[in-house]
Amino acid sequence: MGVGKGTIARGLVNNSTMFAIDTDDLIESMENRKIKKIFEIEGEPYFRNLEKKTALWLEDNVSNTIISTGGGFYKQENINNIGRVVYLKSSFQGILDRINACPNADKKLKKRPLLQNLEEATKLYDSRVSDYERVADIVIDVEKKELEIIVEEILGQI
Repeated sequence: MGVGKGTIARGLVNNSTMFAIDTDDLIESMENRKIKKIFEIEGEPYFRNLEKKTALWLEDNVSNTIISTGGGFYKQENINNIGRVVYLKSSFQGILDRINACPNADKKLKKRPLLQNLEEATKLYDSRVSDYERVADIVIDVEKKELEIIVEEILGQI
Protein backbone atom coordinates (compact mmCIF):
# COMPACT_ATOMS: atom_id res chain seq x y z
CA MET A 1 0.00 0.00 0.00
CA GLY A 2 1.70 3.16 -1.23
CA VAL A 3 5.04 1.50 -1.96
CA GLY A 4 4.99 2.53 -5.62
CA LYS A 5 3.59 -0.59 -7.29
CA GLY A 6 1.87 1.30 -10.09
CA THR A 7 4.85 3.52 -10.80
CA ILE A 8 7.19 0.55 -10.84
CA ALA A 9 4.82 -1.46 -13.05
CA ARG A 10 4.78 1.38 -15.59
CA GLY A 11 8.58 1.53 -15.40
CA LEU A 12 8.77 -2.19 -16.13
CA VAL A 13 6.44 -1.86 -19.11
CA ASN A 14 8.59 0.91 -20.54
CA ASN A 15 11.66 -1.34 -20.27
CA SER A 16 10.24 -4.66 -21.50
CA THR A 17 7.74 -6.24 -23.86
CA MET A 18 5.21 -6.94 -21.10
CA PHE A 19 1.91 -5.29 -20.32
CA ALA A 20 0.73 -4.17 -16.88
CA ILE A 21 -2.62 -4.26 -15.16
CA ASP A 22 -3.65 -3.21 -11.67
CA THR A 23 -6.04 -5.34 -9.64
CA ASP A 24 -7.57 -2.30 -7.94
CA ASP A 25 -8.28 -0.79 -11.38
CA LEU A 26 -9.92 -4.06 -12.46
CA ILE A 27 -12.09 -4.09 -9.34
CA GLU A 28 -13.08 -0.45 -9.80
CA SER A 29 -14.07 -1.24 -13.40
CA MET A 30 -16.08 -4.30 -12.33
CA GLU A 31 -17.90 -2.34 -9.66
CA ASN A 32 -18.03 1.00 -11.51
CA ARG A 33 -16.90 2.78 -8.32
CA LYS A 34 -13.72 3.63 -6.47
CA ILE A 35 -12.10 1.32 -3.91
CA LYS A 36 -12.69 3.91 -1.20
CA LYS A 37 -16.45 3.84 -1.91
CA ILE A 38 -16.49 0.04 -1.92
CA PHE A 39 -14.88 0.04 1.54
CA GLU A 40 -17.24 2.76 2.82
CA ILE A 41 -20.45 1.18 1.57
CA GLU A 42 -19.82 -2.56 1.46
CA GLY A 43 -16.88 -3.01 3.84
CA GLU A 44 -13.57 -4.84 3.65
CA PRO A 45 -14.97 -8.42 3.47
CA TYR A 46 -16.91 -7.52 0.32
CA PHE A 47 -13.76 -5.98 -1.19
CA ARG A 48 -11.70 -9.10 -0.35
CA ASN A 49 -14.29 -11.20 -2.15
CA LEU A 50 -13.86 -8.99 -5.21
CA GLU A 51 -10.11 -9.59 -4.96
CA LYS A 52 -10.78 -13.34 -4.90
CA LYS A 53 -12.88 -13.11 -8.09
CA THR A 54 -10.13 -11.05 -9.68
CA ALA A 55 -7.44 -13.56 -8.67
CA LEU A 56 -9.39 -16.46 -10.18
CA TRP A 57 -9.93 -14.50 -13.40
CA LEU A 58 -6.23 -13.58 -13.60
CA GLU A 59 -5.15 -17.19 -13.15
CA ASP A 60 -7.36 -18.34 -16.01
CA ASN A 61 -6.94 -15.44 -18.43
CA VAL A 62 -3.68 -13.53 -18.03
CA SER A 63 -0.06 -14.39 -18.76
CA ASN A 64 3.20 -12.55 -19.47
CA THR A 65 1.78 -9.49 -17.72
CA ILE A 66 2.89 -7.37 -14.80
CA ILE A 67 0.12 -7.40 -12.23
CA SER A 68 0.15 -4.67 -9.64
CA THR A 69 -1.96 -5.70 -6.66
CA GLY A 70 -3.42 -4.13 -3.57
CA GLY A 71 -1.71 -4.67 -0.22
CA GLY A 72 -4.02 -7.51 0.90
CA PHE A 73 -4.01 -9.43 -2.38
CA TYR A 74 -1.22 -11.70 -1.12
CA LYS A 75 -3.87 -13.65 0.84
CA GLN A 76 -5.37 -15.08 -2.34
CA GLU A 77 -4.90 -18.84 -2.26
CA ASN A 78 -3.94 -19.00 -5.93
CA ILE A 79 -1.45 -16.12 -5.92
CA ASN A 80 1.50 -18.34 -6.84
CA ASN A 81 -0.52 -19.88 -9.70
CA ILE A 82 -0.97 -16.45 -11.24
CA GLY A 83 2.75 -15.78 -11.63
CA ARG A 84 5.96 -14.87 -9.88
CA VAL A 85 5.40 -12.68 -6.84
CA VAL A 86 7.67 -9.67 -6.38
CA TYR A 87 7.59 -8.06 -2.94
CA LEU A 88 8.54 -4.38 -3.08
CA LYS A 89 10.03 -3.97 0.38
CA SER A 90 10.06 -0.67 2.26
CA SER A 91 9.69 0.45 5.84
CA PHE A 92 6.35 1.95 6.82
CA GLN A 93 8.00 5.33 7.31
CA GLY A 94 9.60 4.99 3.86
CA ILE A 95 6.15 4.46 2.35
CA LEU A 96 4.76 7.52 4.13
CA ASP A 97 7.78 9.59 3.07
CA ARG A 98 7.28 8.46 -0.55
CA ILE A 99 3.61 9.42 -0.54
CA ASN A 100 4.20 12.72 1.25
CA ALA A 101 6.89 13.67 -1.30
CA CYS A 102 4.28 13.64 -4.09
CA PRO A 103 2.78 16.95 -5.17
CA ASN A 104 -0.69 15.45 -4.68
CA ALA A 105 0.10 13.71 -1.36
CA ASP A 106 -3.21 14.63 0.28
CA LYS A 107 -5.17 13.08 -2.57
CA LYS A 108 -3.01 9.93 -2.51
CA LEU A 109 -3.53 9.51 1.24
CA LYS A 110 -7.28 10.11 1.05
CA LYS A 111 -7.83 7.42 -1.58
CA ARG A 112 -6.27 4.75 0.63
CA PRO A 113 -8.91 3.68 3.16
CA LEU A 114 -6.50 1.62 5.23
CA LEU A 115 -4.11 4.58 5.66
CA GLN A 116 -6.70 6.84 7.27
CA ASN A 117 -5.67 5.79 10.78
CA LEU A 118 -1.85 5.73 10.90
CA GLU A 119 -1.69 3.76 14.15
CA GLU A 120 -3.88 1.02 12.69
CA ALA A 121 -2.04 1.21 9.37
CA THR A 122 1.28 0.67 11.16
CA LYS A 123 -0.11 -2.40 12.91
CA LEU A 124 -1.42 -3.71 9.60
CA TYR A 125 1.94 -3.13 7.93
CA ASP A 126 3.77 -4.91 10.79
CA SER A 127 1.39 -7.87 10.62
CA ARG A 128 1.90 -8.29 6.85
CA VAL A 129 5.68 -8.07 6.45
CA SER A 130 6.47 -11.71 7.25
CA ASP A 131 3.56 -12.88 5.07
CA TYR A 132 4.81 -10.79 2.16
CA GLU A 133 8.26 -12.34 2.52
CA ARG A 134 6.75 -15.82 2.75
CA VAL A 135 4.72 -15.60 -0.50
CA ALA A 136 7.34 -13.67 -2.50
CA ASP A 137 9.47 -15.30 -5.14
CA ILE A 138 11.58 -12.15 -5.36
CA VAL A 139 12.18 -9.46 -2.73
CA ILE A 140 13.31 -6.02 -3.92
CA ASP A 141 14.24 -3.31 -1.42
CA VAL A 142 12.79 -0.13 -2.93
CA GLU A 143 13.43 2.34 -0.13
CA LYS A 144 15.21 5.51 -1.25
CA LYS A 145 15.97 4.02 -4.69
CA GLU A 146 15.40 5.58 -8.07
CA LEU A 147 12.81 3.96 -10.33
CA GLU A 148 15.40 2.95 -12.94
CA ILE A 149 17.45 1.02 -10.36
CA ILE A 150 14.37 -0.80 -9.06
CA VAL A 151 13.31 -1.73 -12.60
CA GLU A 152 16.81 -3.03 -13.41
CA GLU A 153 16.84 -5.14 -10.24
CA ILE A 154 13.44 -6.68 -11.00
CA LEU A 155 14.23 -7.38 -14.65
CA GLY A 156 17.54 -8.88 -13.57
CA GLN A 157 15.76 -11.37 -11.35
CA ILE A 158 12.86 -12.31 -13.61
